[in-house]
Amino acid sequence: MSIFDLFWIFFIISTVQPLIRQRWLEWQRLRAFRRLEEKRGSRVIGLIHRQETMSLLGFPIARYIDIQDSEELLRAIQLTDPSVPIDVILHTPGGLVLAAEQIAEALARHPAKVTVLVPHYAMSGGTLIALAADEIVMGENAVLGPVDPQLGQYPAASVLKVVERKPIAEIDDQTLILADVAEKALRQVEHTVCALLSRQLPEERAKAVARTLATGTWTHDYPISVDEARKLGLPVSTEMPLEVFELMQLYPQTSQRRPSVEYIPLPYGPRQVPAGRQPAPAKEA
Repeated sequence: MSIFDLFWIFFIISTVQPLIRQRWLEWQRLRAFRRLEEKRGSRVIGLIHRQETMSLLGFPIARYIDIQDSEELLRAIQLTDPSVPIDVILHTPGGLVLAAEQIAEALARHPAKVTVLVPHYAMSGGTLIALAADEIVMGENAVLGPVDPQLGQYPAASVLKVVERKPIAEIDDQTLILADVAEKALRQVEHTVCALLSRQLPEERAKAVARTLATGTWTHDYPISVDEARKLGLPVSTEMPLEVFELMQLYPQTSQRRPSVEYIPLPYGPRQVPAGRQPAPAKEA
């Protein structure tokens, strides 16, 4: 066997190995979905966005909620009998308002119980989708986020602030046009959020929460914790099935270098304190 033959064997193995690994990972995900569905008696749908790698070239690309996501998720809902509960696993930074609203409204119309499971975070459009659920199950350290619309790189609420604080003569036409669009975008998103919340909250309370979430009360990346979500009146619990966290391990973040977080991947129970070392005092509540 010549060096040329060895080179081709190496090339073929290097090309086929990632494909085999990807197929194996997809099969493991399907098994995990099936186990969770059998345990909960529901249709489980994953909307999980990670930074992924393009085949062959290896360039990382970011993923967000887009029209293709809404089409696929709506198709999954249509394939589900009205009597079957739906569980949506959400892990996303957000995305297009149109796509998120389509998904949210379709879930809100499903007759059986809809549960959204947020193991780590569901920001922006992800939170909008979560508001359509009958129950939001969050990891103890998971977060939601505000749903105020963004106009390109600017928050719609901040564009309106410019018009409010500067004389009209000092504002250029483009900013005035952006302000007009911003006002419409804020009104539309606030109306959508209010309609979703009105299914579970009194009308006045739904309007107040919608105003808080949709009109720029916080920065767009503000983390809404479990406790804060409950104070807002959202139907939040922390009874997250262990299978959801196990499923998330099958969506690894693309790594092009040494990982930033490293540890021994085993569960640790109570441990014996070495001689001469005092345990740390318990934290006060």
